[in-house]
Amino acid sequence: MEIRKMTEADLEQVCAIENETFSDPWSEADFRNSLLDDKNDYLVVEIDNKVAAYCGFWGIVGEGDIFNVAVKKEYRRQHIGEAMLKALIEKGVARGITSYTLEVRISNEPAVQLYESLGFLRTGIRKDFYSKPKEDAVIMWLNTIQ
Repeated sequence: MEIRKMTEADLEQVCAIENETFSDPWSEADFRNSLLDDKNDYLVVEIDNKVAAYCGFWGIVGEGDIFNVAVKKEYRRQHIGEAMLKALIEKGVARGITSYTLEVRISNEPAVQLYESLGFLRTGIRKDFYSKPKEDAVIMWLNTIQ
């Protein structure tokens, strides 16, 4: 397993996972534009020369907004997401990010438990944040030590 910076060459595989995972997926152009913004950082997990997972954050003024966290179905529950998120957080800390936030579907208890295991706290609810289907999001925050 290798955790590395996402490149444009990864986008076809990333979008395949995105489409398999999310009901309102980002397009390849969305990812490409995000890769061009130097406030963003994206990582992929590569196993046997294939993308197995990816995640990213938008960092500004010491805060990182984590988004697009996905693990390909056959690699779930193998601690890949945990390792990837730890690497993403470390990358942000190196850039001066001291706190992270994210939203997660209220029904996605495995993800909520993963984030809590990394130190994230449930801090609120965003009503009807998700569509397809409509659902509330749990707002979670992590404060790191600099």
